[in-house]
Amino acid sequence: MANRDESNEKHDTSPDAEQQSSNSSLTVKSQSDRPECFRSTIQELLFVSTATMAIASSSFLQGNVMVISSFIGRDLHMTSAEITWITASSALAAGSFLLFFGGVADTFGRKPLFIGSLFLLSIFALGCGFATTPLYMDIFNGLMGLCSAAAVPPAVGILGAVYEKPSKRKNYAFACFSAGNPLGFAFGSISSGISTKLFGWRASFWWLAIIYVFFTVIAFFTVPEKQQDKEPFSLAAIKKFDVLGALLAIAGIALFSSSLSIAGDAPQGWRTPYIIVLIILGLVLMISFVLWEAFFKYPLMPLGAWKNREFSLLMGILLLGFMAFFSSSFFLSLYLQRVKQYSALETAVHLLPLAIMGIIVNIIAGLILHRVSNKLLVAIGALSYTTAFLLLALEKENTSYWAMTFPALCLIVIGADLEFNVANMYVMSSLPPHQQSIAGGIFNTVTKLCVAIGLGISTAIFNAISSSTDSVSGTMPSSATTAVDDIKPYTAVYWFAVASAGASLLLVPWLRLGTQGATKKPGEAQGDTNLQLGGEAKAEGRKENNVDPAQL
Repeated sequence: MANRDESNEKHDTSPDAEQQSSNSSLTVKSQSDRPECFRSTIQELLFVSTATMAIASSSFLQGNVMVISSFIGRDLHMTSAEITWITASSALAAGSFLLFFGGVADTFGRKPLFIGSLFLLSIFALGCGFATTPLYMDIFNGLMGLCSAAAVPPAVGILGAVYEKPSKRKNYAFACFSAGNPLGFAFGSISSGISTKLFGWRASFWWLAIIYVFFTVIAFFTVPEKQQDKEPFSLAAIKKFDVLGALLAIAGIALFSSSLSIAGDAPQGWRTPYIIVLIILGLVLMISFVLWEAFFKYPLMPLGAWKNREFSLLMGILLLGFMAFFSSSFFLSLYLQRVKQYSALETAVHLLPLAIMGIIVNIIAGLILHRVSNKLLVAIGALSYTTAFLLLALEKENTSYWAMTFPALCLIVIGADLEFNVANMYVMSSLPPHQQSIAGGIFNTVTKLCVAIGLGISTAIFNAISSSTDSVSGTMPSSATTAVDDIKPYTAVYWFAVASAGASLLLVPWLRLGTQGATKKPGEAQGDTNLQLGGEAKAEGRKENNVDPAQL
């Protein structure tokens, strides 16, 4: 009888047993195999590539413009302020609307917004190539930034929903996705340099249009049909949408970012009355946004995530590091064009290590996120940043490219990609599946604010040193400037980057991160090496913001 009972237990075919077996099977499949929403691995790879191009759109555009800004300024007779706004307009539009589009994607659906924004981006890029006036150029770059803001949150949301469970496969997908921001800048500058050399600067925008038309078509066939339960467009759905929060976030970020961007060209610099008013107004509106989010029942940005110590520390480290990354990259590109007198193509070729090293680092990151302590990876990233900027700061005008600039470029990418991979994985795990687009909006809003703050501070430093040496007269050299700029303003910007990256390095010891994405065996308890928001206070924070801790 005992043997018979044991046999029955082993071969139990009851519905409950079959259901448990089915659930177990589905769990294993979802964690280690291809997600069921993809018909083939090729579809999965194409979708991840398309999502990567979405997050890369803003930095791709910035890299595209950066190596040809002086050529655009010369042909369109632009002032230094108008040239600055080619980059600032896209960054401003992207940073201001990310949270808004994150809410729209999570509420009303991700796929239509994702595909539509990629298509419109290609249309505006095509239009940019026909620009005839400075205002035309700046406005269309702003519209491309707006399309970038609309594309990123749904891309992040779809990825987060498809790869919901921690797994090695999720690590690989997010390693590729995280590469978009740093690699987008590198590939944008390289492709722009080649296009400009062969056909002129207008061709760089047409090439951008071709790329995003191609990925629009790919997205139409590869994006999974359903990733979340969306609200039908109705009055009830609109009431749930955080309209006031969206307006406060857009206005606050726009005013604050624009004040930083135009301060360098203001009559009295940072002391100009309207600059001070814009900064104060922007800060007041952003603080009001945070207070409103704590009150509103359906917040655009759940504040519970910020109560998590690791989340907040990672955002701080990312902000300080990326602020230094973009500022140094921006002025390094100008340095190569103005001091070294390189053409657009030569500038792009000298920035090539950013792209090559970025690919290598992201492949490695995907392989080790679940094996190596993420605290160690963040520490390596912050140290790489600091060392890279130190090399640039110590560089002299006659120093060999291979002695300082080349190793600095390699180390910059190590810092950017390692920090992006760790932070992106953590942020996406901090909010439940139905708020993945908002999570992406939060993450990318931080990076766009980094660009505005970093560029504002570094431009002020650049101007101050330039004025004292009588080398240049504006934030960027105008088309009439033919004299070789003094290296001192650039060196001062690199020292600012050293200070910013060094500050991020000081925050690393306070982190308590293990590994991310490790797949647990059946029956194995969740350990400290997995991403945990844990803690009673954090759980309460999620409840206050309508986030179910069980969903995390």
